[in-house]
Amino acid sequence: MRDNKKLFDKISKRLDLLAKLPACKEDKKDIYEELSKKGIDRRDFVKWAGMMTTTLALPASFAPLTAKAAEVANRLPVIWLHMAECTGCSESLLRTEDPSIDSIIFDVINLEYHETIMAAAGYQAEQNLENAIKKHQGNYILMVEGGIPTIEYYLTIGAHGKTGAQACRDAAENAAAIFAIGTCSSFGGVQAAYPNPTAAEPLSKIITKPVINVPGCPPSEKNIVGNVLYFIMFGALPALDAFNRPKWAYGNRIHDLCERRGHFDAGEFVQHFGDENAQKGFCLYKVGCKGPYTFNNCSKLRFNSHTSWPIQAGHGCIGCSEPNFWDTMSPFEEPLGNKLYHTAFNGFGADKTADTAGMVILSATAIGIAAHALISGVAKNK
Repeated sequence: MRDNKKLFDKISKRLDLLAKLPACKEDKKDIYEELSKKGIDRRDFVKWAGMMTTTLALPASFAPLTAKAAEVANRLPVIWLHMAECTGCSESLLRTEDPSIDSIIFDVINLEYHETIMAAAGYQAEQNLENAIKKHQGNYILMVEGGIPTIEYYLTIGAHGKTGAQACRDAAENAAAIFAIGTCSSFGGVQAAYPNPTAAEPLSKIITKPVINVPGCPPSEKNIVGNVLYFIMFGALPALDAFNRPKWAYGNRIHDLCERRGHFDAGEFVQHFGDENAQKGFCLYKVGCKGPYTFNNCSKLRFNSHTSWPIQAGHGCIGCSEPNFWDTMSPFEEPLGNKLYHTAFNGFGADKTADTAGMVILSATAIGIAAHALISGVAKNK
């Protein structure tokens, strides 16, 4: 309790200091004004603050601080770069029929540079990026979406034909915090999948500064906005796992919190898509679900205005928040236990976290899960 009070006071002082700063742009609106335009009242905002506080693994008493962090978000400049990607991570925030509070807060944040939503092009766009880096030197958050080709003639962008890799290096040099948004930026994604013709690499391999990975294809809007709020509140990096993912978002397996976990434990499996067991909502492991090997909070946050997620919709997890998932998790409709599984982390699976040593190789875990599915399926497969 005493430690929580000290932390509460520390965050309060930081937010008070930020509140005294002017908004990065004079035309930035008050958060409550923006929420009101979308039909969201203060009670909804307070509920959201409580839920986000829990998501960030903070005590419930910190909810007022989370709300205040959102209120001062317009003091925070963000530079968002696009590399080799599909823009799906941006779409996760921007393309929504019923804007969530997360999306609205992202609108309130001072986006100094974001190619998808800005009007500038050519020389003007390049100049805007250079001006933003210079103006907010040492104070801006850098977010990078997409894998970065390392063969020079791929992804030359801007009026001067600068490579994407060089653009990342230039923007990262004076950033206060750096986030790799999505699996492509975090781990290379589909761009780095075999045979990787552009020699694409994750952001962490391109620059020398610490990178917080926020993987997913795409990550949920709460995982994106939550990291911004965390930095506003603490001014520091969150606790990270072995793959530099925030533990508050990626600390549990999909399997641990899955709504179908009870069926797995009972040996009740879907044998093929569309069968009777599928209609009953049985476990999807035998049709390829990678939930036992994937760390993310999809089952808690969900997608499409938090209404559903792949497993609820009837398809197994494909492991999109894990390194090299295009190569290691495919074929996506076959159980992973049928083959050996190795990741980029010294041959260990995602079970090896930053503060845990001596975990079993995940291929052995996969074999155990496959055996469970096989043995229990004998009785349940009718």
